[in-house]
Order: sequence, then C-alpha cells, then structure tokens
Amino acid sequence: MPNTTGKLHPLNEIIAGRRSSRAFADRPVEPDKLHSILEAARWAPSSRNEQPWAYLMATREQGAQYQVLLGVLAESNRIWAQNAPVLLLTAAHTELQGSGQPNRHALHDLGLSTANLFAQATSLGLITHQMGGFNVEETRRRFHVPEAWEPVSVIALGYPGEAESLPAALRERENLPRKRKPLSEFVFSETWGHPAPIAEGPLERNE
Repeated sequence: MPNTTGKLHPLNEIIAGRRSSRAFADRPVEPDKLHSILEAARWAPSSRNEQPWAYLMATREQGAQYQVLLGVLAESNRIWAQNAPVLLLTAAHTELQGSGQPNRHALHDLGLSTANLFAQATSLGLITHQMGGFNVEETRRRFHVPEAWEPVSVIALGYPGEAESLPAALRERENLPRKRKPLSEFVFSETWGHPAPIAEGPLERNE
C-alpha cells in the first residue's frame, strides 16, 4: 500500500508509516526491543515532571497474566488482539504527587508517553494498536489498580502479520486507507473555529 503522506509537506518516516494494524505475526518480541520501547515511554515530557504514567505489561509467555488482561477486552477487540504477543494496560496518575490535588494534565502526559512508545516501536519494525474497548472496573479489580490511577487503554504490540489471518470484516478494514481531518478543521487563528491561513492549503492523503 503506497504511503503518500507528506508529499506536499514531508513527514518523518516513523510518523508517516505508523498504522494501527490488527494483524500480528506469530512471533514474540525480543526483550531488548521491549526494553527500548519502554525506555522511550519513560523519557516523554510531562507537566512538572510528574511522569504520571504506568504500563502493566503481559506477554503471551506469561500465560495466566496475559489471559487475564486479554479477558478484560471487549469481545470485538479480543477476536484479533489474542494474536498479539504483548499487551500493555496504560494508566494515568490523576493526583499530583506532592499535594494530592487533581492533575489535569495526567491524561495528556500519558498520551505523550504512549506516543513515544508507538514511535519507538514503529522504528523497530513493530506495530501497535491502542484500544479503549475494555472493562475498566474489572481491570481495576483483577490488577488491584489504586484509586488515584485511571486505566485508560490497552495496547496490542508485536510484529506485523498478514491481513488474511483476520476475519473477513476486519480484513477489509485493515486495507482501508488512513483518513485524517484537514488542518482547517483544527488549526485556528483570530477566533475559535476560524481556520488559520497556514491550514488552508491542499489536503494531503495517505493511500
């Protein structure tokens, strides 16, 4: 599938090439690569350097823990995520460490950390797919997540596989081109909703 993202305004290849695929190869991820990916997450920026993120990781080799994490997913996600060799639960610490006051930037900072994780994984030839479809309360119970921590997503991670391994409906979605809003819909100037002049150029696509 040709990647035309950035023909008009070039993008870093890692950003342009990242895709939330569902087809995973039957191949474990090497420990050194997992360590590298988690180091990338560790070095993300955060407000007040709170670093309000945590990742609960389960590899298929861990057996029972992997099955528990797989089990909290919605069935529509479990169908394909069961083929991923690594699952990661992400969580945000919603209180400031010193005062216990709400940290309104916690979810933002977890997102920055996860974006680092995705970029590092992509650079190592791996694919990632983040899922919001999981049972939050069951996750809290099964993994004893503290009250001040908010489970946010589950990430499937591994090497890319063949789309033909997926059910027909998902196979079709796997091959669809990525779509993104034009800049004019989210880059404003002067007042909210008024497109900035720089955002009114030709629309780039990834096909």
